[in-house]
Amino acid sequence: MPIEKLAEEYRRGRRFFDSQDYIGAARILAPVVAAAPDNLAARLLLARAYYHSAQLGRAEAELRLVLERDPAEGYACLLLGRTLQRRNRPKDAEPYLRMHAAMTGE
Repeated sequence: MPIEKLAEEYRRGRRFFDSQDYIGAARILAPVVAAAPDNLAARLLLARAYYHSAQLGRAEAELRLVLERDPAEGYACLLLGRTLQRRNRPKDAEPYLRMHAAMTGE
């Protein structure tokens, strides 16, 4: 997919996300991430769309990939912690929530 088309699709996915159509956003963003797997902004937005549409397994997978590539991504730590909490895995969530708190001072 040409870079211009990727950028256009990312903006389209962002509009769907901003209008709270999280399933629609995920459908648009998944091919963007597949075509540009190193684009962490697109991957994080896709993870957020998955989280808000209760596709928690997919959200967890995307967030783990974000954190593999950028361990200092504080929002990914927070969202992964919350995702794990929603999946009834509070013990697994604790390290990510602690890391986010350490990064932000919260």
